[in-house]
Amino acid sequence: MSDNPISLTDLTGSYTIDPVHSRIGFSARHAMVTKVRGAFNEFEGKATLDGDDPAKSQVSVSIAAASIDTRNDQRDGHLRTNDFLDAPNFPNITFHSTAVEQVDDDTYRLTGDLTIKGVTHPLSIDLEYNGAARDPYGNLRVGFEGSVVIKRKDYGMTWNATLETGGVLVSDKVTLEVEVSAVKDA
Repeated sequence: MSDNPISLTDLTGSYTIDPVHSRIGFSARHAMVTKVRGAFNEFEGKATLDGDDPAKSQVSVSIAAASIDTRNDQRDGHLRTNDFLDAPNFPNITFHSTAVEQVDDDTYRLTGDLTIKGVTHPLSIDLEYNGAARDPYGNLRVGFEGSVVIKRKDYGMTWNATLETGGVLVSDKVTLEVEVSAVKDA
């Protein structure tokens, strides 16, 4: 961002995702008429950023599948079962980057391997760089956000119910939403 006094070179280093100021969420169409939104309340991640050569950057994230939260206990319980995430047998959803590409001044394409329920597929997500700032404690923070659509059946989540009016209860397409604040390690 051109009005940011912190240069990309200054950003080079190791970072830890701040889960208190970040969100990893999702939305999926329900009953073909509305969207259900949710998030994962427990996750951790590390990143190595290279401001001079973004292609050398790396990201790794681990999400506790059982921490899924759609603000409905019954639905969350079902999402933790083998019909969906199978959290008891696959406690973590992981992402490990394999490539980073700068698309334009404020957009980076992060490509990597997403593993859900023991199934791994490549994934690319465009992340908008929201800037960098020093927080009140002197920590350097960077912010990124983006979203990408995945198909849950690709990850072995095929459960559904047919609606009386046609269609299905849960869409196959799920939009993953990422809003990340990461703190540079000392």
